[in-house]
Amino acid sequence: MEAIMAEPLITESQLAQLLANGARSAAGEDIDPRPVVKLFTPDAGATWLITEADPADPDRLFGLCDLGLGEPELGYVSLSEIQSVRGKLGLPIERDLCFTAEYRLSLYTKRARDTGRIVTD
Repeated sequence: MEAIMAEPLITESQLAQLLANGARSAAGEDIDPRPVVKLFTPDAGATWLITEADPADPDRLFGLCDLGLGEPELGYVSLSEIQSVRGKLGLPIERDLCFTAEYRLSLYTKRARDTGRIVTD
């Protein structure tokens, strides 16, 4: 019997883009990229729109974080910590396979602050 392989939270090409954005930020560039990846809890209200990975520590991600408490915020999050999170039914975090960012992070952030949650549609 073959094992079913789960989709990775972040693909190699997404990680390359996250690291490139992180390198630009680390170099002092004021950037406002489009989110590269959307992560979410399928059985809870948490969502992350990730734009960067720290080139010195790729486990350290930056983006818009919404833990479902009505106060989304920009900040850093650990990929390994996200991977360990489970929702109410014990389901792991998933990557939204259909997500393609239409806007820059600043617009998603403004919309999230206005509505109290991340809105991507």
